[in-house]
Amino acid sequence: MRARRGTARAACALLLAASTFPGTGRSADDKAPVPAGSPAAASASGPALEPKAMELLKAASDRLAAARTMSFTAVVSYENPSVFGPPLVYTTTSAVTVQRPDKLRVITPGDGQATEFYYDGKTMTAFAPAENLVAVADAPPTIDGALKAAYDDAAIYFPWSDVVVADPYADVSEGLRVAFYVGQSQVVGGVTTDMVAYANDGVFAQIWIGTDDKLPRRVRAVYREDPAQLRHQLDLSDWRLDVAVPADAFASPRVAGAARIAFDRPDPRLPPGFKPAPPPKGAPAKKPKAAKSATP
Repeated sequence: MRARRGTARAACALLLAASTFPGTGRSADDKAPVPAGSPAAASASGPALEPKAMELLKAASDRLAAARTMSFTAVVSYENPSVFGPPLVYTTTSAVTVQRPDKLRVITPGDGQATEFYYDGKTMTAFAPAENLVAVADAPPTIDGALKAAYDDAAIYFPWSDVVVADPYADVSEGLRVAFYVGQSQVVGGVTTDMVAYANDGVFAQIWIGTDDKLPRRVRAVYREDPAQLRHQLDLSDWRLDVAVPADAFASPRVAGAARIAFDRPDPRLPPGFKPAPPPKGAPAKKPKAAKSATP
């Protein structure tokens, strides 16, 4: 459905990645010396998970996991190449409300088409208010399961999903090769933040974590297999944890009057018996695996 194109487009953007060693920003052919103590030097000497960096990632993850309810504003910015070469930046903003373990609301007014997503523990609903179209499907009994089903069944993807899963630290720490402390910043999110950089085999990311409240404020990521090294940024603000959420927050009365369509992926459907042409010579035989989200 058209209501899902924005989230699907974001998913496609986040599958891009940079062909460098995780955590270095350097190619395999780059033989130039690197300064001692730099991220590149740390990676060149082998896997390096600095205790302070891991402690900060764990603290942020624990703060998120402990919240019974939460709401925040997520602004996602991602680059796409222009016809002239240099990339253009596209941005979406979403108001997110969570009630663990089984409720989620995502209101995305723009840029692009407005979309709304509701999950109430039993069903998930994708609604396009401008077109008055709605798709409804049965859903697993947890937010984690619903997020996976939404992506598998309808290509709906939220770049901040690791913020709302039951165990954020398990997601961010899996496969980590490099993690190091960068320093403090006074200019992100209106608070003092601690900066941490970390990398696995799919993504190199930098995160800004509130020094006092341990809440993530910004994440920037470059993905391994992206030759253009396009950058993706997530800004998180308006945090509210463990506040009362209205019982009717995870549904919309406008959905009742919308035209129903299938809760399905926006991929083109092929007619029965159709056999696609073989890929061009030299093209990869398999699609690249999806990179993990960079958010703890």
